[in-house]
Amino acid sequence: MNESEFRVALESLLRELGEDPDRAGMEKTPQRVWESVHYLTRGYRENLDELLVDATFQNPSKDLIMVRDIAFNSICEHHILPFYGTVHVGYRPDGRIIGLSKIARVVDHFACRLQVQERLTSQIADTLFDVLKPRTLAVTMSATHMCMAVRGVQKLDSRAVSSAWRGAPAEIEDFRAEYLSGISL
Repeated sequence: MNESEFRVALESLLRELGEDPDRAGMEKTPQRVWESVHYLTRGYRENLDELLVDATFQNPSKDLIMVRDIAFNSICEHHILPFYGTVHVGYRPDGRIIGLSKIARVVDHFACRLQVQERLTSQIADTLFDVLKPRTLAVTMSATHMCMAVRGVQKLDSRAVSSAWRGAPAEIEDFRAEYLSGISL
């Protein structure tokens, strides 16, 4: 669908809702929505390989590395409503580390699509685990979903939490307490 077709479709939707798309204040709404939707779904059009070029570095550290409270915004694929929150990523390296800003870029890359939180958490974990090949890695996400807050059950203060753990089971078990302690600081 091109921008012109989108405009016609959105104007039709606005009329269905009882709105006049030609009234003052609404004239540029289809263009604004087009631009907004493309910005919010830019993850579909980004090249993940380009994003991760030169992202990792040799480093002998074997200790926990963590980036907490990475803010994100996404769109629920079921209702096309936003969900937003924070992501925590921690890993124990095995010879390689990643630039900290690249972790946030990976989060945004997958968040900027139509999503469900569970898949988003796994995509971040899988990508970082594949790129870093660490001893172990964990991703925890906490989010408020507008589809639960403003429609349906209307539970504004609810938060969904999801986690993904990667690595050998014994490594994960050894890592779990340290990681969980780090995200609760």
